[in-house]
Amino acid sequence: AVIAEHVRMLHKAYDLVFTSGGIGPTHDDMTIDGIALAFGRKLEHNESIAARIERAAGKAPNASQLKMAQVPAGATLIDAGDLWFPLVVVENVFIFPGIPELLRKKFESARDRFRGIPFVIKRVYVTRMESEIAQHLHDLLAEFPELHLGSYPRIQEESFRVMLTLESRDAGYVQRALDSLLGRLPDGAVRRVE
Repeated sequence: AVIAEHVRMLHKAYDLVFTSGGIGPTHDDMTIDGIALAFGRKLEHNESIAARIERAAGKAPNASQLKMAQVPAGATLIDAGDLWFPLVVVENVFIFPGIPELLRKKFESARDRFRGIPFVIKRVYVTRMESEIAQHLHDLLAEFPELHLGSYPRIQEESFRVMLTLESRDAGYVQRALDSLLGRLPDGAVRRVE
């Protein structure tokens, strides 16, 4: 129920959700069950996955192995290159294995599906202390609430004290926020903008 609750919440809040682990043959592998519950779907035996398990094992799969052939009804299966087990997807939830090497291979085989509108980022190098510009940053976020604004003090740098990052998928939004920020900061406070 905990997995289902979190998946339900994340599914609604994000474009893509990745899970990792809990899809194997043992009693504690509960991710598939939780995702099925999150979407109100029954688990179905997938004959294609069962056949893949049999080919990989070289013999008829046992009950524990067949547990891995259970997927939520209506799930999409994405071939994972040279791996015997496909990537299972339910709506916007991608179900990855927990073993790091397998996760990486499955991600790489499906990564083109994750491409979207890239983030636009502007970096502003400021010569003032973070505490001196903090109010300007608060005001900027009040004006541009969808902006991802990062503030990174740099103690060892000689040419600047803080690197600010302004990020969004909307280039025009970032530019308007940048223009507003530059208008707010004191004269001479900006070393450079990238």
